[in-house]
Amino acid sequence: MTAAFGFWDYFIFILYAFLILGVGLWVSRDKKGHQKNAEDYFLASKSLPWWAIGASLIAANISAEQFIGMSGSGFASGLAIASYEWMGALTLIIVGKYFLPIFIEKGLYTIPEFVEKRYSTNLKTILAVFWIGLYVFVNLASVLYLGALALETIMGIPMLYGIIGLALFAAAYSLYGGLSAVAWTDVIQVVFLILGGLVTTYLALNTVSGGEGIIAGFKKVYETAPDRFVMILDESHPEYRNLPGIAVLVGGLWVANLYYWGFNQYIIQRTLAAKSLKEAQKGILLAAFLKLILPVIVVIPGIAAFVIINDPEIMAGLGEVGLKNLPSLEQADKAYPWLLQFLPTGLKGIAFAALAAAIVSSLASMLNSTSTIFTMDIYRQYINKNASDKATVATGRISAGVALLIAGIMAPLLGGIDQAFQFIQEYTGVVSPGILAVFLLGLFWKKTTNKGAILGALVSIPIAMYFKIAPKGWSTSPLFVDVPFMDQMGYTLILTMIVIIVVSLLQNHGKNDEKGIPLTKALFKTNPVFNIGSFAVMLILVVLYSLFWS
Repeated sequence: MTAAFGFWDYFIFILYAFLILGVGLWVSRDKKGHQKNAEDYFLASKSLPWWAIGASLIAANISAEQFIGMSGSGFASGLAIASYEWMGALTLIIVGKYFLPIFIEKGLYTIPEFVEKRYSTNLKTILAVFWIGLYVFVNLASVLYLGALALETIMGIPMLYGIIGLALFAAAYSLYGGLSAVAWTDVIQVVFLILGGLVTTYLALNTVSGGEGIIAGFKKVYETAPDRFVMILDESHPEYRNLPGIAVLVGGLWVANLYYWGFNQYIIQRTLAAKSLKEAQKGILLAAFLKLILPVIVVIPGIAAFVIINDPEIMAGLGEVGLKNLPSLEQADKAYPWLLQFLPTGLKGIAFAALAAAIVSSLASMLNSTSTIFTMDIYRQYINKNASDKATVATGRISAGVALLIAGIMAPLLGGIDQAFQFIQEYTGVVSPGILAVFLLGLFWKKTTNKGAILGALVSIPIAMYFKIAPKGWSTSPLFVDVPFMDQMGYTLILTMIVIIVVSLLQNHGKNDEKGIPLTKALFKTNPVFNIGSFAVMLILVVLYSLFWS
């Protein structure tokens, strides 16, 4: 057994790279006599079919933080981390039913643009700056770091070269082609992603069973580590602070998921590019079904790795290769790259292409959305209001390049962070509750005022930081209760909504705001395909949680 790449591994990986670049550049080309405009570059000419939307949603969502970070969390805490995926499926149904009809009716390019139409330009700018900072310093930087970590662990490529290589790969087609190149290559990325993920899961479970297959492997993993298959953790569990019991289902996880799937530019942008609302909703339904199976390829391998390293007999059979880059509870994020070492030649190339697909597709999506927000909400608002199509598209490309450069500089500074998936959730959780409060009340409560929303958005940050930092210094005081970060998000959302409601009522004396959105039953009417599919998703979730509750 060898950890090194063979000829067929390199062949498959290079073939994947050329396929992605070729398709990306092909769909990016300008049609004869047609100059790319803003709709072409940022919304793929509003031409995406449902299957491309569903595939692109998952490709944008699943990145190194899932393959590596979530497998690491599976290694450390078990299946409980899968709640992010399974509850995400339910959240997608809610977004498709209640949020998307309003966004598409308003013909949006960006989520901040909705803020301008519902509230004001000032609040739009505040949130646009929030998002650009979050995408560049947290999302892009962490994906680059985790991707480079995988390259370093598996192939021995130095961290710096890995960051540069991934950045250039993502930039090669996404900066030129915009959302069209990103979305259509995502269809291919998802095939590699799922196929490679299943290959790694098969290897891990087959190794556990001593070559007797994945069913026997799953049974042995379940019997050996039953504590790793508990969805709802109790307070005695070491990972309770990351996944605080029943609050995962009824608390702060809803903040993370509703914000991410409903009001996150690099996710929702795909649905805004749909041919129609019905097409967008079918795409969301496809993504919801795919979310249900994702824990099989991003969590189960981490649990299997935990069983393998704690079984001396299996470890002895792995030889010296098994001792290289060994994961531990302190370095759980090494679990997935460690497993990839044991794949046979050829399959290793497929699995590594899957990991690269996850990393590159997310990078491309984040880059496109960062440039969309900067170009449409900053550049065209404050720098060049009468920008031509050529200038607008050029600015999108330049801003994406600058964002990638900054993220590349920041990425190495994340070294030493364990369970990076949790790190991303925690720091996104400082911003997301306030943004979610502004959107939820703006969408569904007509009395919400601009002043209330601005104050709420600004106050939400110190509220979130109070819960995050203050307890560490003054935990003896009853005013400073040290609570899990997921609960912190829930409390921040509730307190921010209270601030917005009180300010709005005082300002307008209980009257509807002039920019309040009129809502009708017809707006939220969905077709039978969406309704039946949604019911099926909810039924599967009930079964899954019944099986793995405790």
